Amino acid sequence: MRRTVSNIFWLGTKELRAFFRDVVLLALVIWAFSLSIISIGLSNFQELHNASLGIADEDNSELSRRIASAFLPPYFTPPVAIAERDIEPLMNNGRLTFTIDIPPNFERDLLGGRQPRLQVNVDATAMIQAGIGAGYMQLIVSTEINEFLARRQLIAAAPVNLAIRVAFNPNLTSRWFTSVMAIVNNVTMLSIVLAGAAIIREREHGTMDHLLVMPLRPLEIAMSKIWSNALVITVAVALSLIFVVQGLLSVPIAGSIPLFLVGVVLYLFFATAVGIFLATIARSMPQLGLLYMLVAIPLNMLSGSNTPLESMPPFLRAIMQASPSTHFVSFAQAILYRGAGLNVVWPQFLATAVIASLFLAAALWRFRRAGIQA
Repeated sequence: MRRTVSNIFWLGTKELRAFFRDVVLLALVIWAFSLSIISIGLSNFQELHNASLGIADEDNSELSRRIASAFLPPYFTPPVAIAERDIEPLMNNGRLTFTIDIPPNFERDLLGGRQPRLQVNVDATAMIQAGIGAGYMQLIVSTEINEFLARRQLIAAAPVNLAIRVAFNPNLTSRWFTSVMAIVNNVTMLSIVLAGAAIIREREHGTMDHLLVMPLRPLEIAMSKIWSNALVITVAVALSLIFVVQGLLSVPIAGSIPLFLVGVVLYLFFATAVGIFLATIARSMPQLGLLYMLVAIPLNMLSGSNTPLESMPPFLRAIMQASPSTHFVSFAQAILYRGAGLNVVWPQFLATAVIASLFLAAALWRFRRAGIQA
């Protein structure tokens, strides 16, 4: 046993030296846990931000001016006053995403109980902004109209006041979610790529044959690659959470980072085993890349990091319970967002460890039977 542990340790240090000499893989890890996280966290692709708005005020009343002044940054740019005849040309030229046409006598008809119509035009080529912005505009306009009528005592007060409290992300800041989930997704990507590339590199350089003629077992070779690459990923995750997510992006982490890293280590036994398993099938890095796309992308997309499991079909949700990536996302969100402790996430930890152990055993069996062959 002592000799086995010693062999695994020294082979792992060899893998670490090879990794730090590989400029491409080193740059990939640095980019994935720094610039990639920053770009995703600072992007506004999931929320309304500085949407262009034009208002054709044909009423020029107190109410129409209230509506125009209610659209504020950062959701909308200051509204531009336009003529009704300019709405279509400006939207066709892509200069405006939203326009509002307030018809003549809008305030008078509203006070007279005639339910006038207000026209909102949306450029749906900007699909995400169009969907979110239309909802915001409806809420803003209806709020201004209700306050205007309530001030003149034309509508009764609502019998119930709805108080909405947003937990864990009060301002619905998207980078609080996207930056952390980007780290979770990159853990899967890099652990598969690094472990698989380590096997492919040994085969392409011919050093796998050298290892086989030494007094080493396939188990020792595989485990050395697992622990060394897992160490690289774990350190990168810790540094990214502390310096990039908390430091540069100012995203608060509610729970314990060390507890989360323990879960990362458990999950990495599965993800690196996937990389070794794929490397026993692929004969070159391009083949490994193609196999990665077939495995890692579905794991990330269906794990719950992008789409909640509740929105998936029941049969698919049941199937994904057999994937450690689903449990990984579950305890990552519980720890980092909601501040959960071990007493809450231990079922996910246990499920991840059991499934990872089973797949690791299968990957080692495959490596022993076929992966070490040229």
